[in-house]
Formats: sequence, structure tokens, C-alpha cells
Amino acid sequence: MKKIIYGNSNFRKVRINNDYFYIDKTKFIETLESISEDFVIFLRPRRFGKSLFLSTLQYYYDEKSKDEFDAIFHDTYIGKNPTPLKNSYRILFMEFSGINTDGGMEVIYDEFRDNIKMAVHRYFSNYGYEKYIEKLDDINSPSRMIKYLFETIQDDKIYLLIDEYDQFANAILAHSMEEFLQIVSKGGFARSFYEVLKGATQTGTVQKMFITGVTPITLDSLSSGFNIVSNISNHEYFNEMAGFTQDEVNYSLDESIFKECDIDKDELLAKVKTWYNGYLFNSKAKNRVYNSTLLNYFISQYDYKRCEMPTKMLDVNVASDYKAIMKLFNIGDSQRNYKILEELIKKDTIMGVIKDRYDLNREFSRDDFITLIYSMGFITIKKELFGGVYEFEIPNYVIKILYFNYFAVEIQKRNTLDITNSIGQILLDLALGDIDPFKNQLNEVIKTLSNRDHQGFDEKYFQVISLALLSFAEFYFIDSQPEKNRKYPDILLIARDERVPNNYLFELKWMKSKDSYDVVKKDGIAQVEEYLKLDKVKSIPKLRSYLLIGSKDGVEFIKMNG
Repeated sequence: MKKIIYGNSNFRKVRINNDYFYIDKTKFIETLESISEDFVIFLRPRRFGKSLFLSTLQYYYDEKSKDEFDAIFHDTYIGKNPTPLKNSYRILFMEFSGINTDGGMEVIYDEFRDNIKMAVHRYFSNYGYEKYIEKLDDINSPSRMIKYLFETIQDDKIYLLIDEYDQFANAILAHSMEEFLQIVSKGGFARSFYEVLKGATQTGTVQKMFITGVTPITLDSLSSGFNIVSNISNHEYFNEMAGFTQDEVNYSLDESIFKECDIDKDELLAKVKTWYNGYLFNSKAKNRVYNSTLLNYFISQYDYKRCEMPTKMLDVNVASDYKAIMKLFNIGDSQRNYKILEELIKKDTIMGVIKDRYDLNREFSRDDFITLIYSMGFITIKKELFGGVYEFEIPNYVIKILYFNYFAVEIQKRNTLDITNSIGQILLDLALGDIDPFKNQLNEVIKTLSNRDHQGFDEKYFQVISLALLSFAEFYFIDSQPEKNRKYPDILLIARDERVPNNYLFELKWMKSKDSYDVVKKDGIAQVEEYLKLDKVKSIPKLRSYLLIGSKDGVEFIKMNG
């Protein structure tokens, strides 16, 4: 079996020996040229395969790669259908994802400057300007450094590639709106840098540009300092340029897992779809797309010896990326943002519009926040309703678990509760059959929250709180069914490993002051008994079932079987 592309974004390395399994995205090079836009920005959530596509552009257009063109592109779409512009530019490549954002503004500035210096140094070395390298040590400003480059090579034809243009800026924004506005306002180091780039496009030195990132906030904040790029992120033509379609996923699994393991294909495809699929970036686009990095992680971590799914369905590095970017949830009115997330979790969908531009000098609105979490991949388009109004949904199970984790942390922070320090052991005890620690923790949370927000508490919110606590159990798949016609239990905990001793069914009821306890209990027990007759439920081994009756006074656990 060929190697899986995971953590590798160098197109030449992936292709030169043809020993990596590669999904061909090169047709989009042809599409990019067809739209007659020379300067574009392409935004997608983290870990979506943007960097590999950027590297593809690098080797396709670089004049230095001309002799290797056939070796690299021979069996790709663009290799068989090359455009007149292939290998016709000199590449200026910049990458900002590695900037250390933990050391404050001074460190960020220094690392931004050093990244520019490395890019200029590399360009001088690649294209015969070695004698100009020494002077770089005398230039301290990022904008002056890039200006020095353009003054030196003004007769060159440059294709400028920038990867993760907003990574460091998002980190600053999450920490301080004031500091962010400083760097993008007139005289700020980011603004000054992009003003020089704009000038180079006007003189003809930079002839083409492709920029990747996550959100449009930094771009919009630069305003007229950098108003030359066309944002193609939500264009129907480019919906599938990053990420995998279902056909591409089927092909990937056929060439990897299904080649090695005789397993139920439909069952595995359904699980993979639940975990990683669901993204739509244009309501008219034909296909939803998977997060390609996560799909490749799944394939690379699959247990081929036992033909079993990975123990962890989300790489810890990817989870850290998303949790870091969640800090942006606090932009503007953090309390309102929290309520939006709460609404989304409770209802599974949310209505809003995708804003064309941000203006951070004005109030950060509800639709600004919805556009932000859409850009970050925490919601995606479910369908367009009318007049630019969309219904959004959480795209997949990975993101839903991250939401619930975040929600639990916010509950803890806002209510001085101790949840996350002990939740791992509590859920391990639950898996081993001791339900009391989970019951005690849930009791504490429900009593605290219901007493503070009793009027807004209902059965759905009770379910959300329970799921938020259970979301930290990596050894369970949490099956939370929509309550349509009351045909499914509220929560099923299904072990991902047969060695986990217990599975769980939880049916949740919320007692309001006017409700009769005996009636609620009787109805709840009857429902659980009906669920236990369902084929879907009867097939679950080692199942323990409980009716949970919650009220402002806490939660009662009524054991039904097991």
C-alpha cells in the first residue's frame, strides 16, 4: 500500500517517487486560470489540504521545476492538459503558520520579519541573486525587506504564494482587539507589508498571487491597503478544491483499508461520513466535502492487523489547532456569542447570513460572529433559505465533540465549577460500571445552573449539559438522536473498543414545578422499555440503561437493566 499524505504538504516529495497515495486536484489549476483573476485568496478551515494545493501551484508554475514537470505531473489532469502558463514564473513563497504567538507582540513581530527574511533569502538563492543576500542583515523592517526584494528583481515575473496569511493575526485578535487593529491600521507592520505587495502588483513585478487562510477578518481590516485580491472561497467552482468528495473518499478507502481488510464497506463508510463529512461552501455546489487531513489521519491510523478503527478519531494536534482558534469566540460580545453557540447546540441549526466584509471599528454583530464560525469550519451551509439567508448546521461529529468540550469548559468558567480536571477519571469509572461519580458530577452542574437560570432550563438544555460532560469520553461514540416522534433514546454511549466493559442508554426527562413526578417517571420508564425492544438497541452488547429525571434540585438516576 502507498504512503498516506498526513502532515506532508510538499507536492514534489509526494509526487517525485510516486510512493504516496494522491488525490488529484490539479484540474483546479485550469479552473483558476479560466476565471481571469490574477490575485486571489482562498479560505478554508484548518487542516483542509490548502498547503498541499499551494505547493502544487508552486511546482506547476516555477520555472526552476520545468525539467521535473513530467516526473511530478505525468499522471495528473494538468500533466495531461497543461496550460500555456506552466513553468513560466519565479515563485516567491511565504508561510506564516509557524509563527510563535505565545510570546507577545514583540516576538510575533520578530518572527514575522524573520519569515519574510527567509522567503527573500530563498528567492535570492533560487534565482541567482546571491550577492544581494548579505544586505538583508541590515534591514529590520518586514516592509522594507520585501521592498528591497522588489527593487532588486523588478524585471522578474513573480507568482506570489502566501500560506496561512492570517494565522498570527488571528492569535493577536483572540488576545486583544486593540493590538490587532494596531497591526492592520495605517503604519502597522502587517498593513505596511501588504501595501508593498499591492505596489508590486501595480508595477507588474508580482503578476499572480494565491493566498490561503482561515478567516477574511485580517484581509477586510487591511481595507484599501490591500484591496486587490478576489475572494474565491465561496465560489461554486472551488467548493471541492480542498477537502475530499464522497467519490474521492470511496477511492481512498478502496485503495487502502478495503484492499487490506474484508469488512462491511457500507458500515465503515457510514462511520467515516459521520465523523468527517458535511462541509458545503456554496449552496448550489453538487458535493459536500470531507476534511481531507482528518480522513488521511483515519486511514493512516487504521489498525490493519486487526481491521479495526483507530482508538482516537481526531489527532491531538488537530484538536489543539481547533481549540486554539476557538479563542476567537470571544471577539465582540462574548456573552452573545456564547448564547449563539448554545442555540446551535440545542437546536442543531442556526439562521444567519455570510457577511461580505468585516469592520472591526464597528460593533461585532451576530452575523459577523456567524460568518466567523462558518469560516473556521464550526458550522457549514445546510441550505440557502432566501435572499442570502442561510440555515447552518454543525458539519460532523468531530466538530460537534469539540463544541461540547468547549461548552463544558465555558460552563465551568462561568459558574466556578470543577469539571475538566476530574472528568477523565469520572468517565473511566463510568466505562468500568461505576456510575456514581458521573451522577454526582452531573448533579452538581445541574443544581448550579438550574438555580441560576431556572426559567430558561428545559429538557433539551438538560440533554446538552449531559452531552457536554460525556463528550470527553474518547472511548465511546455518543449517538445523540434528534427527538423526532420519540423513536430513539436521548443518548446512547457505544464503546469504540470491545474491551470497554459497558455501553449505556440514557433517557432524559426534565421536571418543571407544575409536573407530576409520578407521571414523568411512568412515561420515562415506558419509553425506555420501548427503546429496549428496538433492533438497533437490542443489538448493543453489555448495555446498561437509565432513566434520568432532572429538576432544579438535581438528577435522579433510575436503573432499568444491566
